[in-house]
Amino acid sequence: MRWEALRAAPRRPERVSRTPSTPAGVRSFVHLQYQGYAKNASPWLISLHRSAVLRPLCGATGRVVHFMLLFCFISSVAFAQGRGQAPTTARAAAPVDFTGYWVSVVTEDWRWRMVTPARGDFAGVPLNVEGRKLGEAWDPAKDEAAGEQCKAHGAGGIMRIPGRLHITWEDDNTLRIDTDQGMQTRLFHFNTKAPETGERTWQGYSLANWERPPRGTGTPAPGLGAVRTGTQGRSLEVVTNQLRPGYLRKNGAPYGANAIVREFYDLSKERNGDTWFVVTTVVEDPTYLNEPFVTSTNFKKQADATGWNPVPCSAH
Repeated sequence: MRWEALRAAPRRPERVSRTPSTPAGVRSFVHLQYQGYAKNASPWLISLHRSAVLRPLCGATGRVVHFMLLFCFISSVAFAQGRGQAPTTARAAAPVDFTGYWVSVVTEDWRWRMVTPARGDFAGVPLNVEGRKLGEAWDPAKDEAAGEQCKAHGAGGIMRIPGRLHITWEDDNTLRIDTDQGMQTRLFHFNTKAPETGERTWQGYSLANWERPPRGTGTPAPGLGAVRTGTQGRSLEVVTNQLRPGYLRKNGAPYGANAIVREFYDLSKERNGDTWFVVTTVVEDPTYLNEPFVTSTNFKKQADATGWNPVPCSAH
């Protein structure tokens, strides 16, 4: 309607009558681009294109303005599309580097982690009646005889056992964690789907995904909403199922075959140069738990393999 008002303005009738409007081809092309790429286009460009203020521009100046807007619009679309193209492999897309040797640092739950707890000491584990009953029947000698001495070294409990980890890339879409305690290997699979059926193992099948922080990375600004110092947010998310029944603690606190283990690996670099990660583990088990069992475990990066000492599983 602004265009109609300007056409009728008596002060400049000669300019309106003598100068052609923007070529239809340019106008249609801009409109086509707007219709096709509105989701990726910059909001200010869309608002300029739709603005009634630009429509009365005409003549050479008008054509230059429209071509400039068209150039900027197409550039912004190309930038948005290029920015949205994710790297093809998980290794290339990694926001942080977990590879190397790590040692667990026990800062809590000493009595349940540094020694094997007494039978029936399930404090902090939300076992239901069936879970507690099974746990109180724990017999490590029986587990050893049955070849199930690795029950406490399954995915539901392995990260709580003090020891060292060696993290490497098995391939470009599979992150590998080897433990010296229990000599277990965990494989985190990116860019795939879990098989519908498969053999249940101590480590199950793990799907992984890079989880980027909502506010980006970098040095935090003062005030509310700043990112945390020295971290890039919860950077790795892992979901594991297809597990063999195992133990949350070495004293027989059980989880069943239908358990799901969710993990969030949060890496941080401290001001003194040390690198740490904290893994928050959430075990959900409809068979033996009343509610999810949540723990957090700290690991510090080592310069080399010093202290690496592979030891097979033990039920004691």
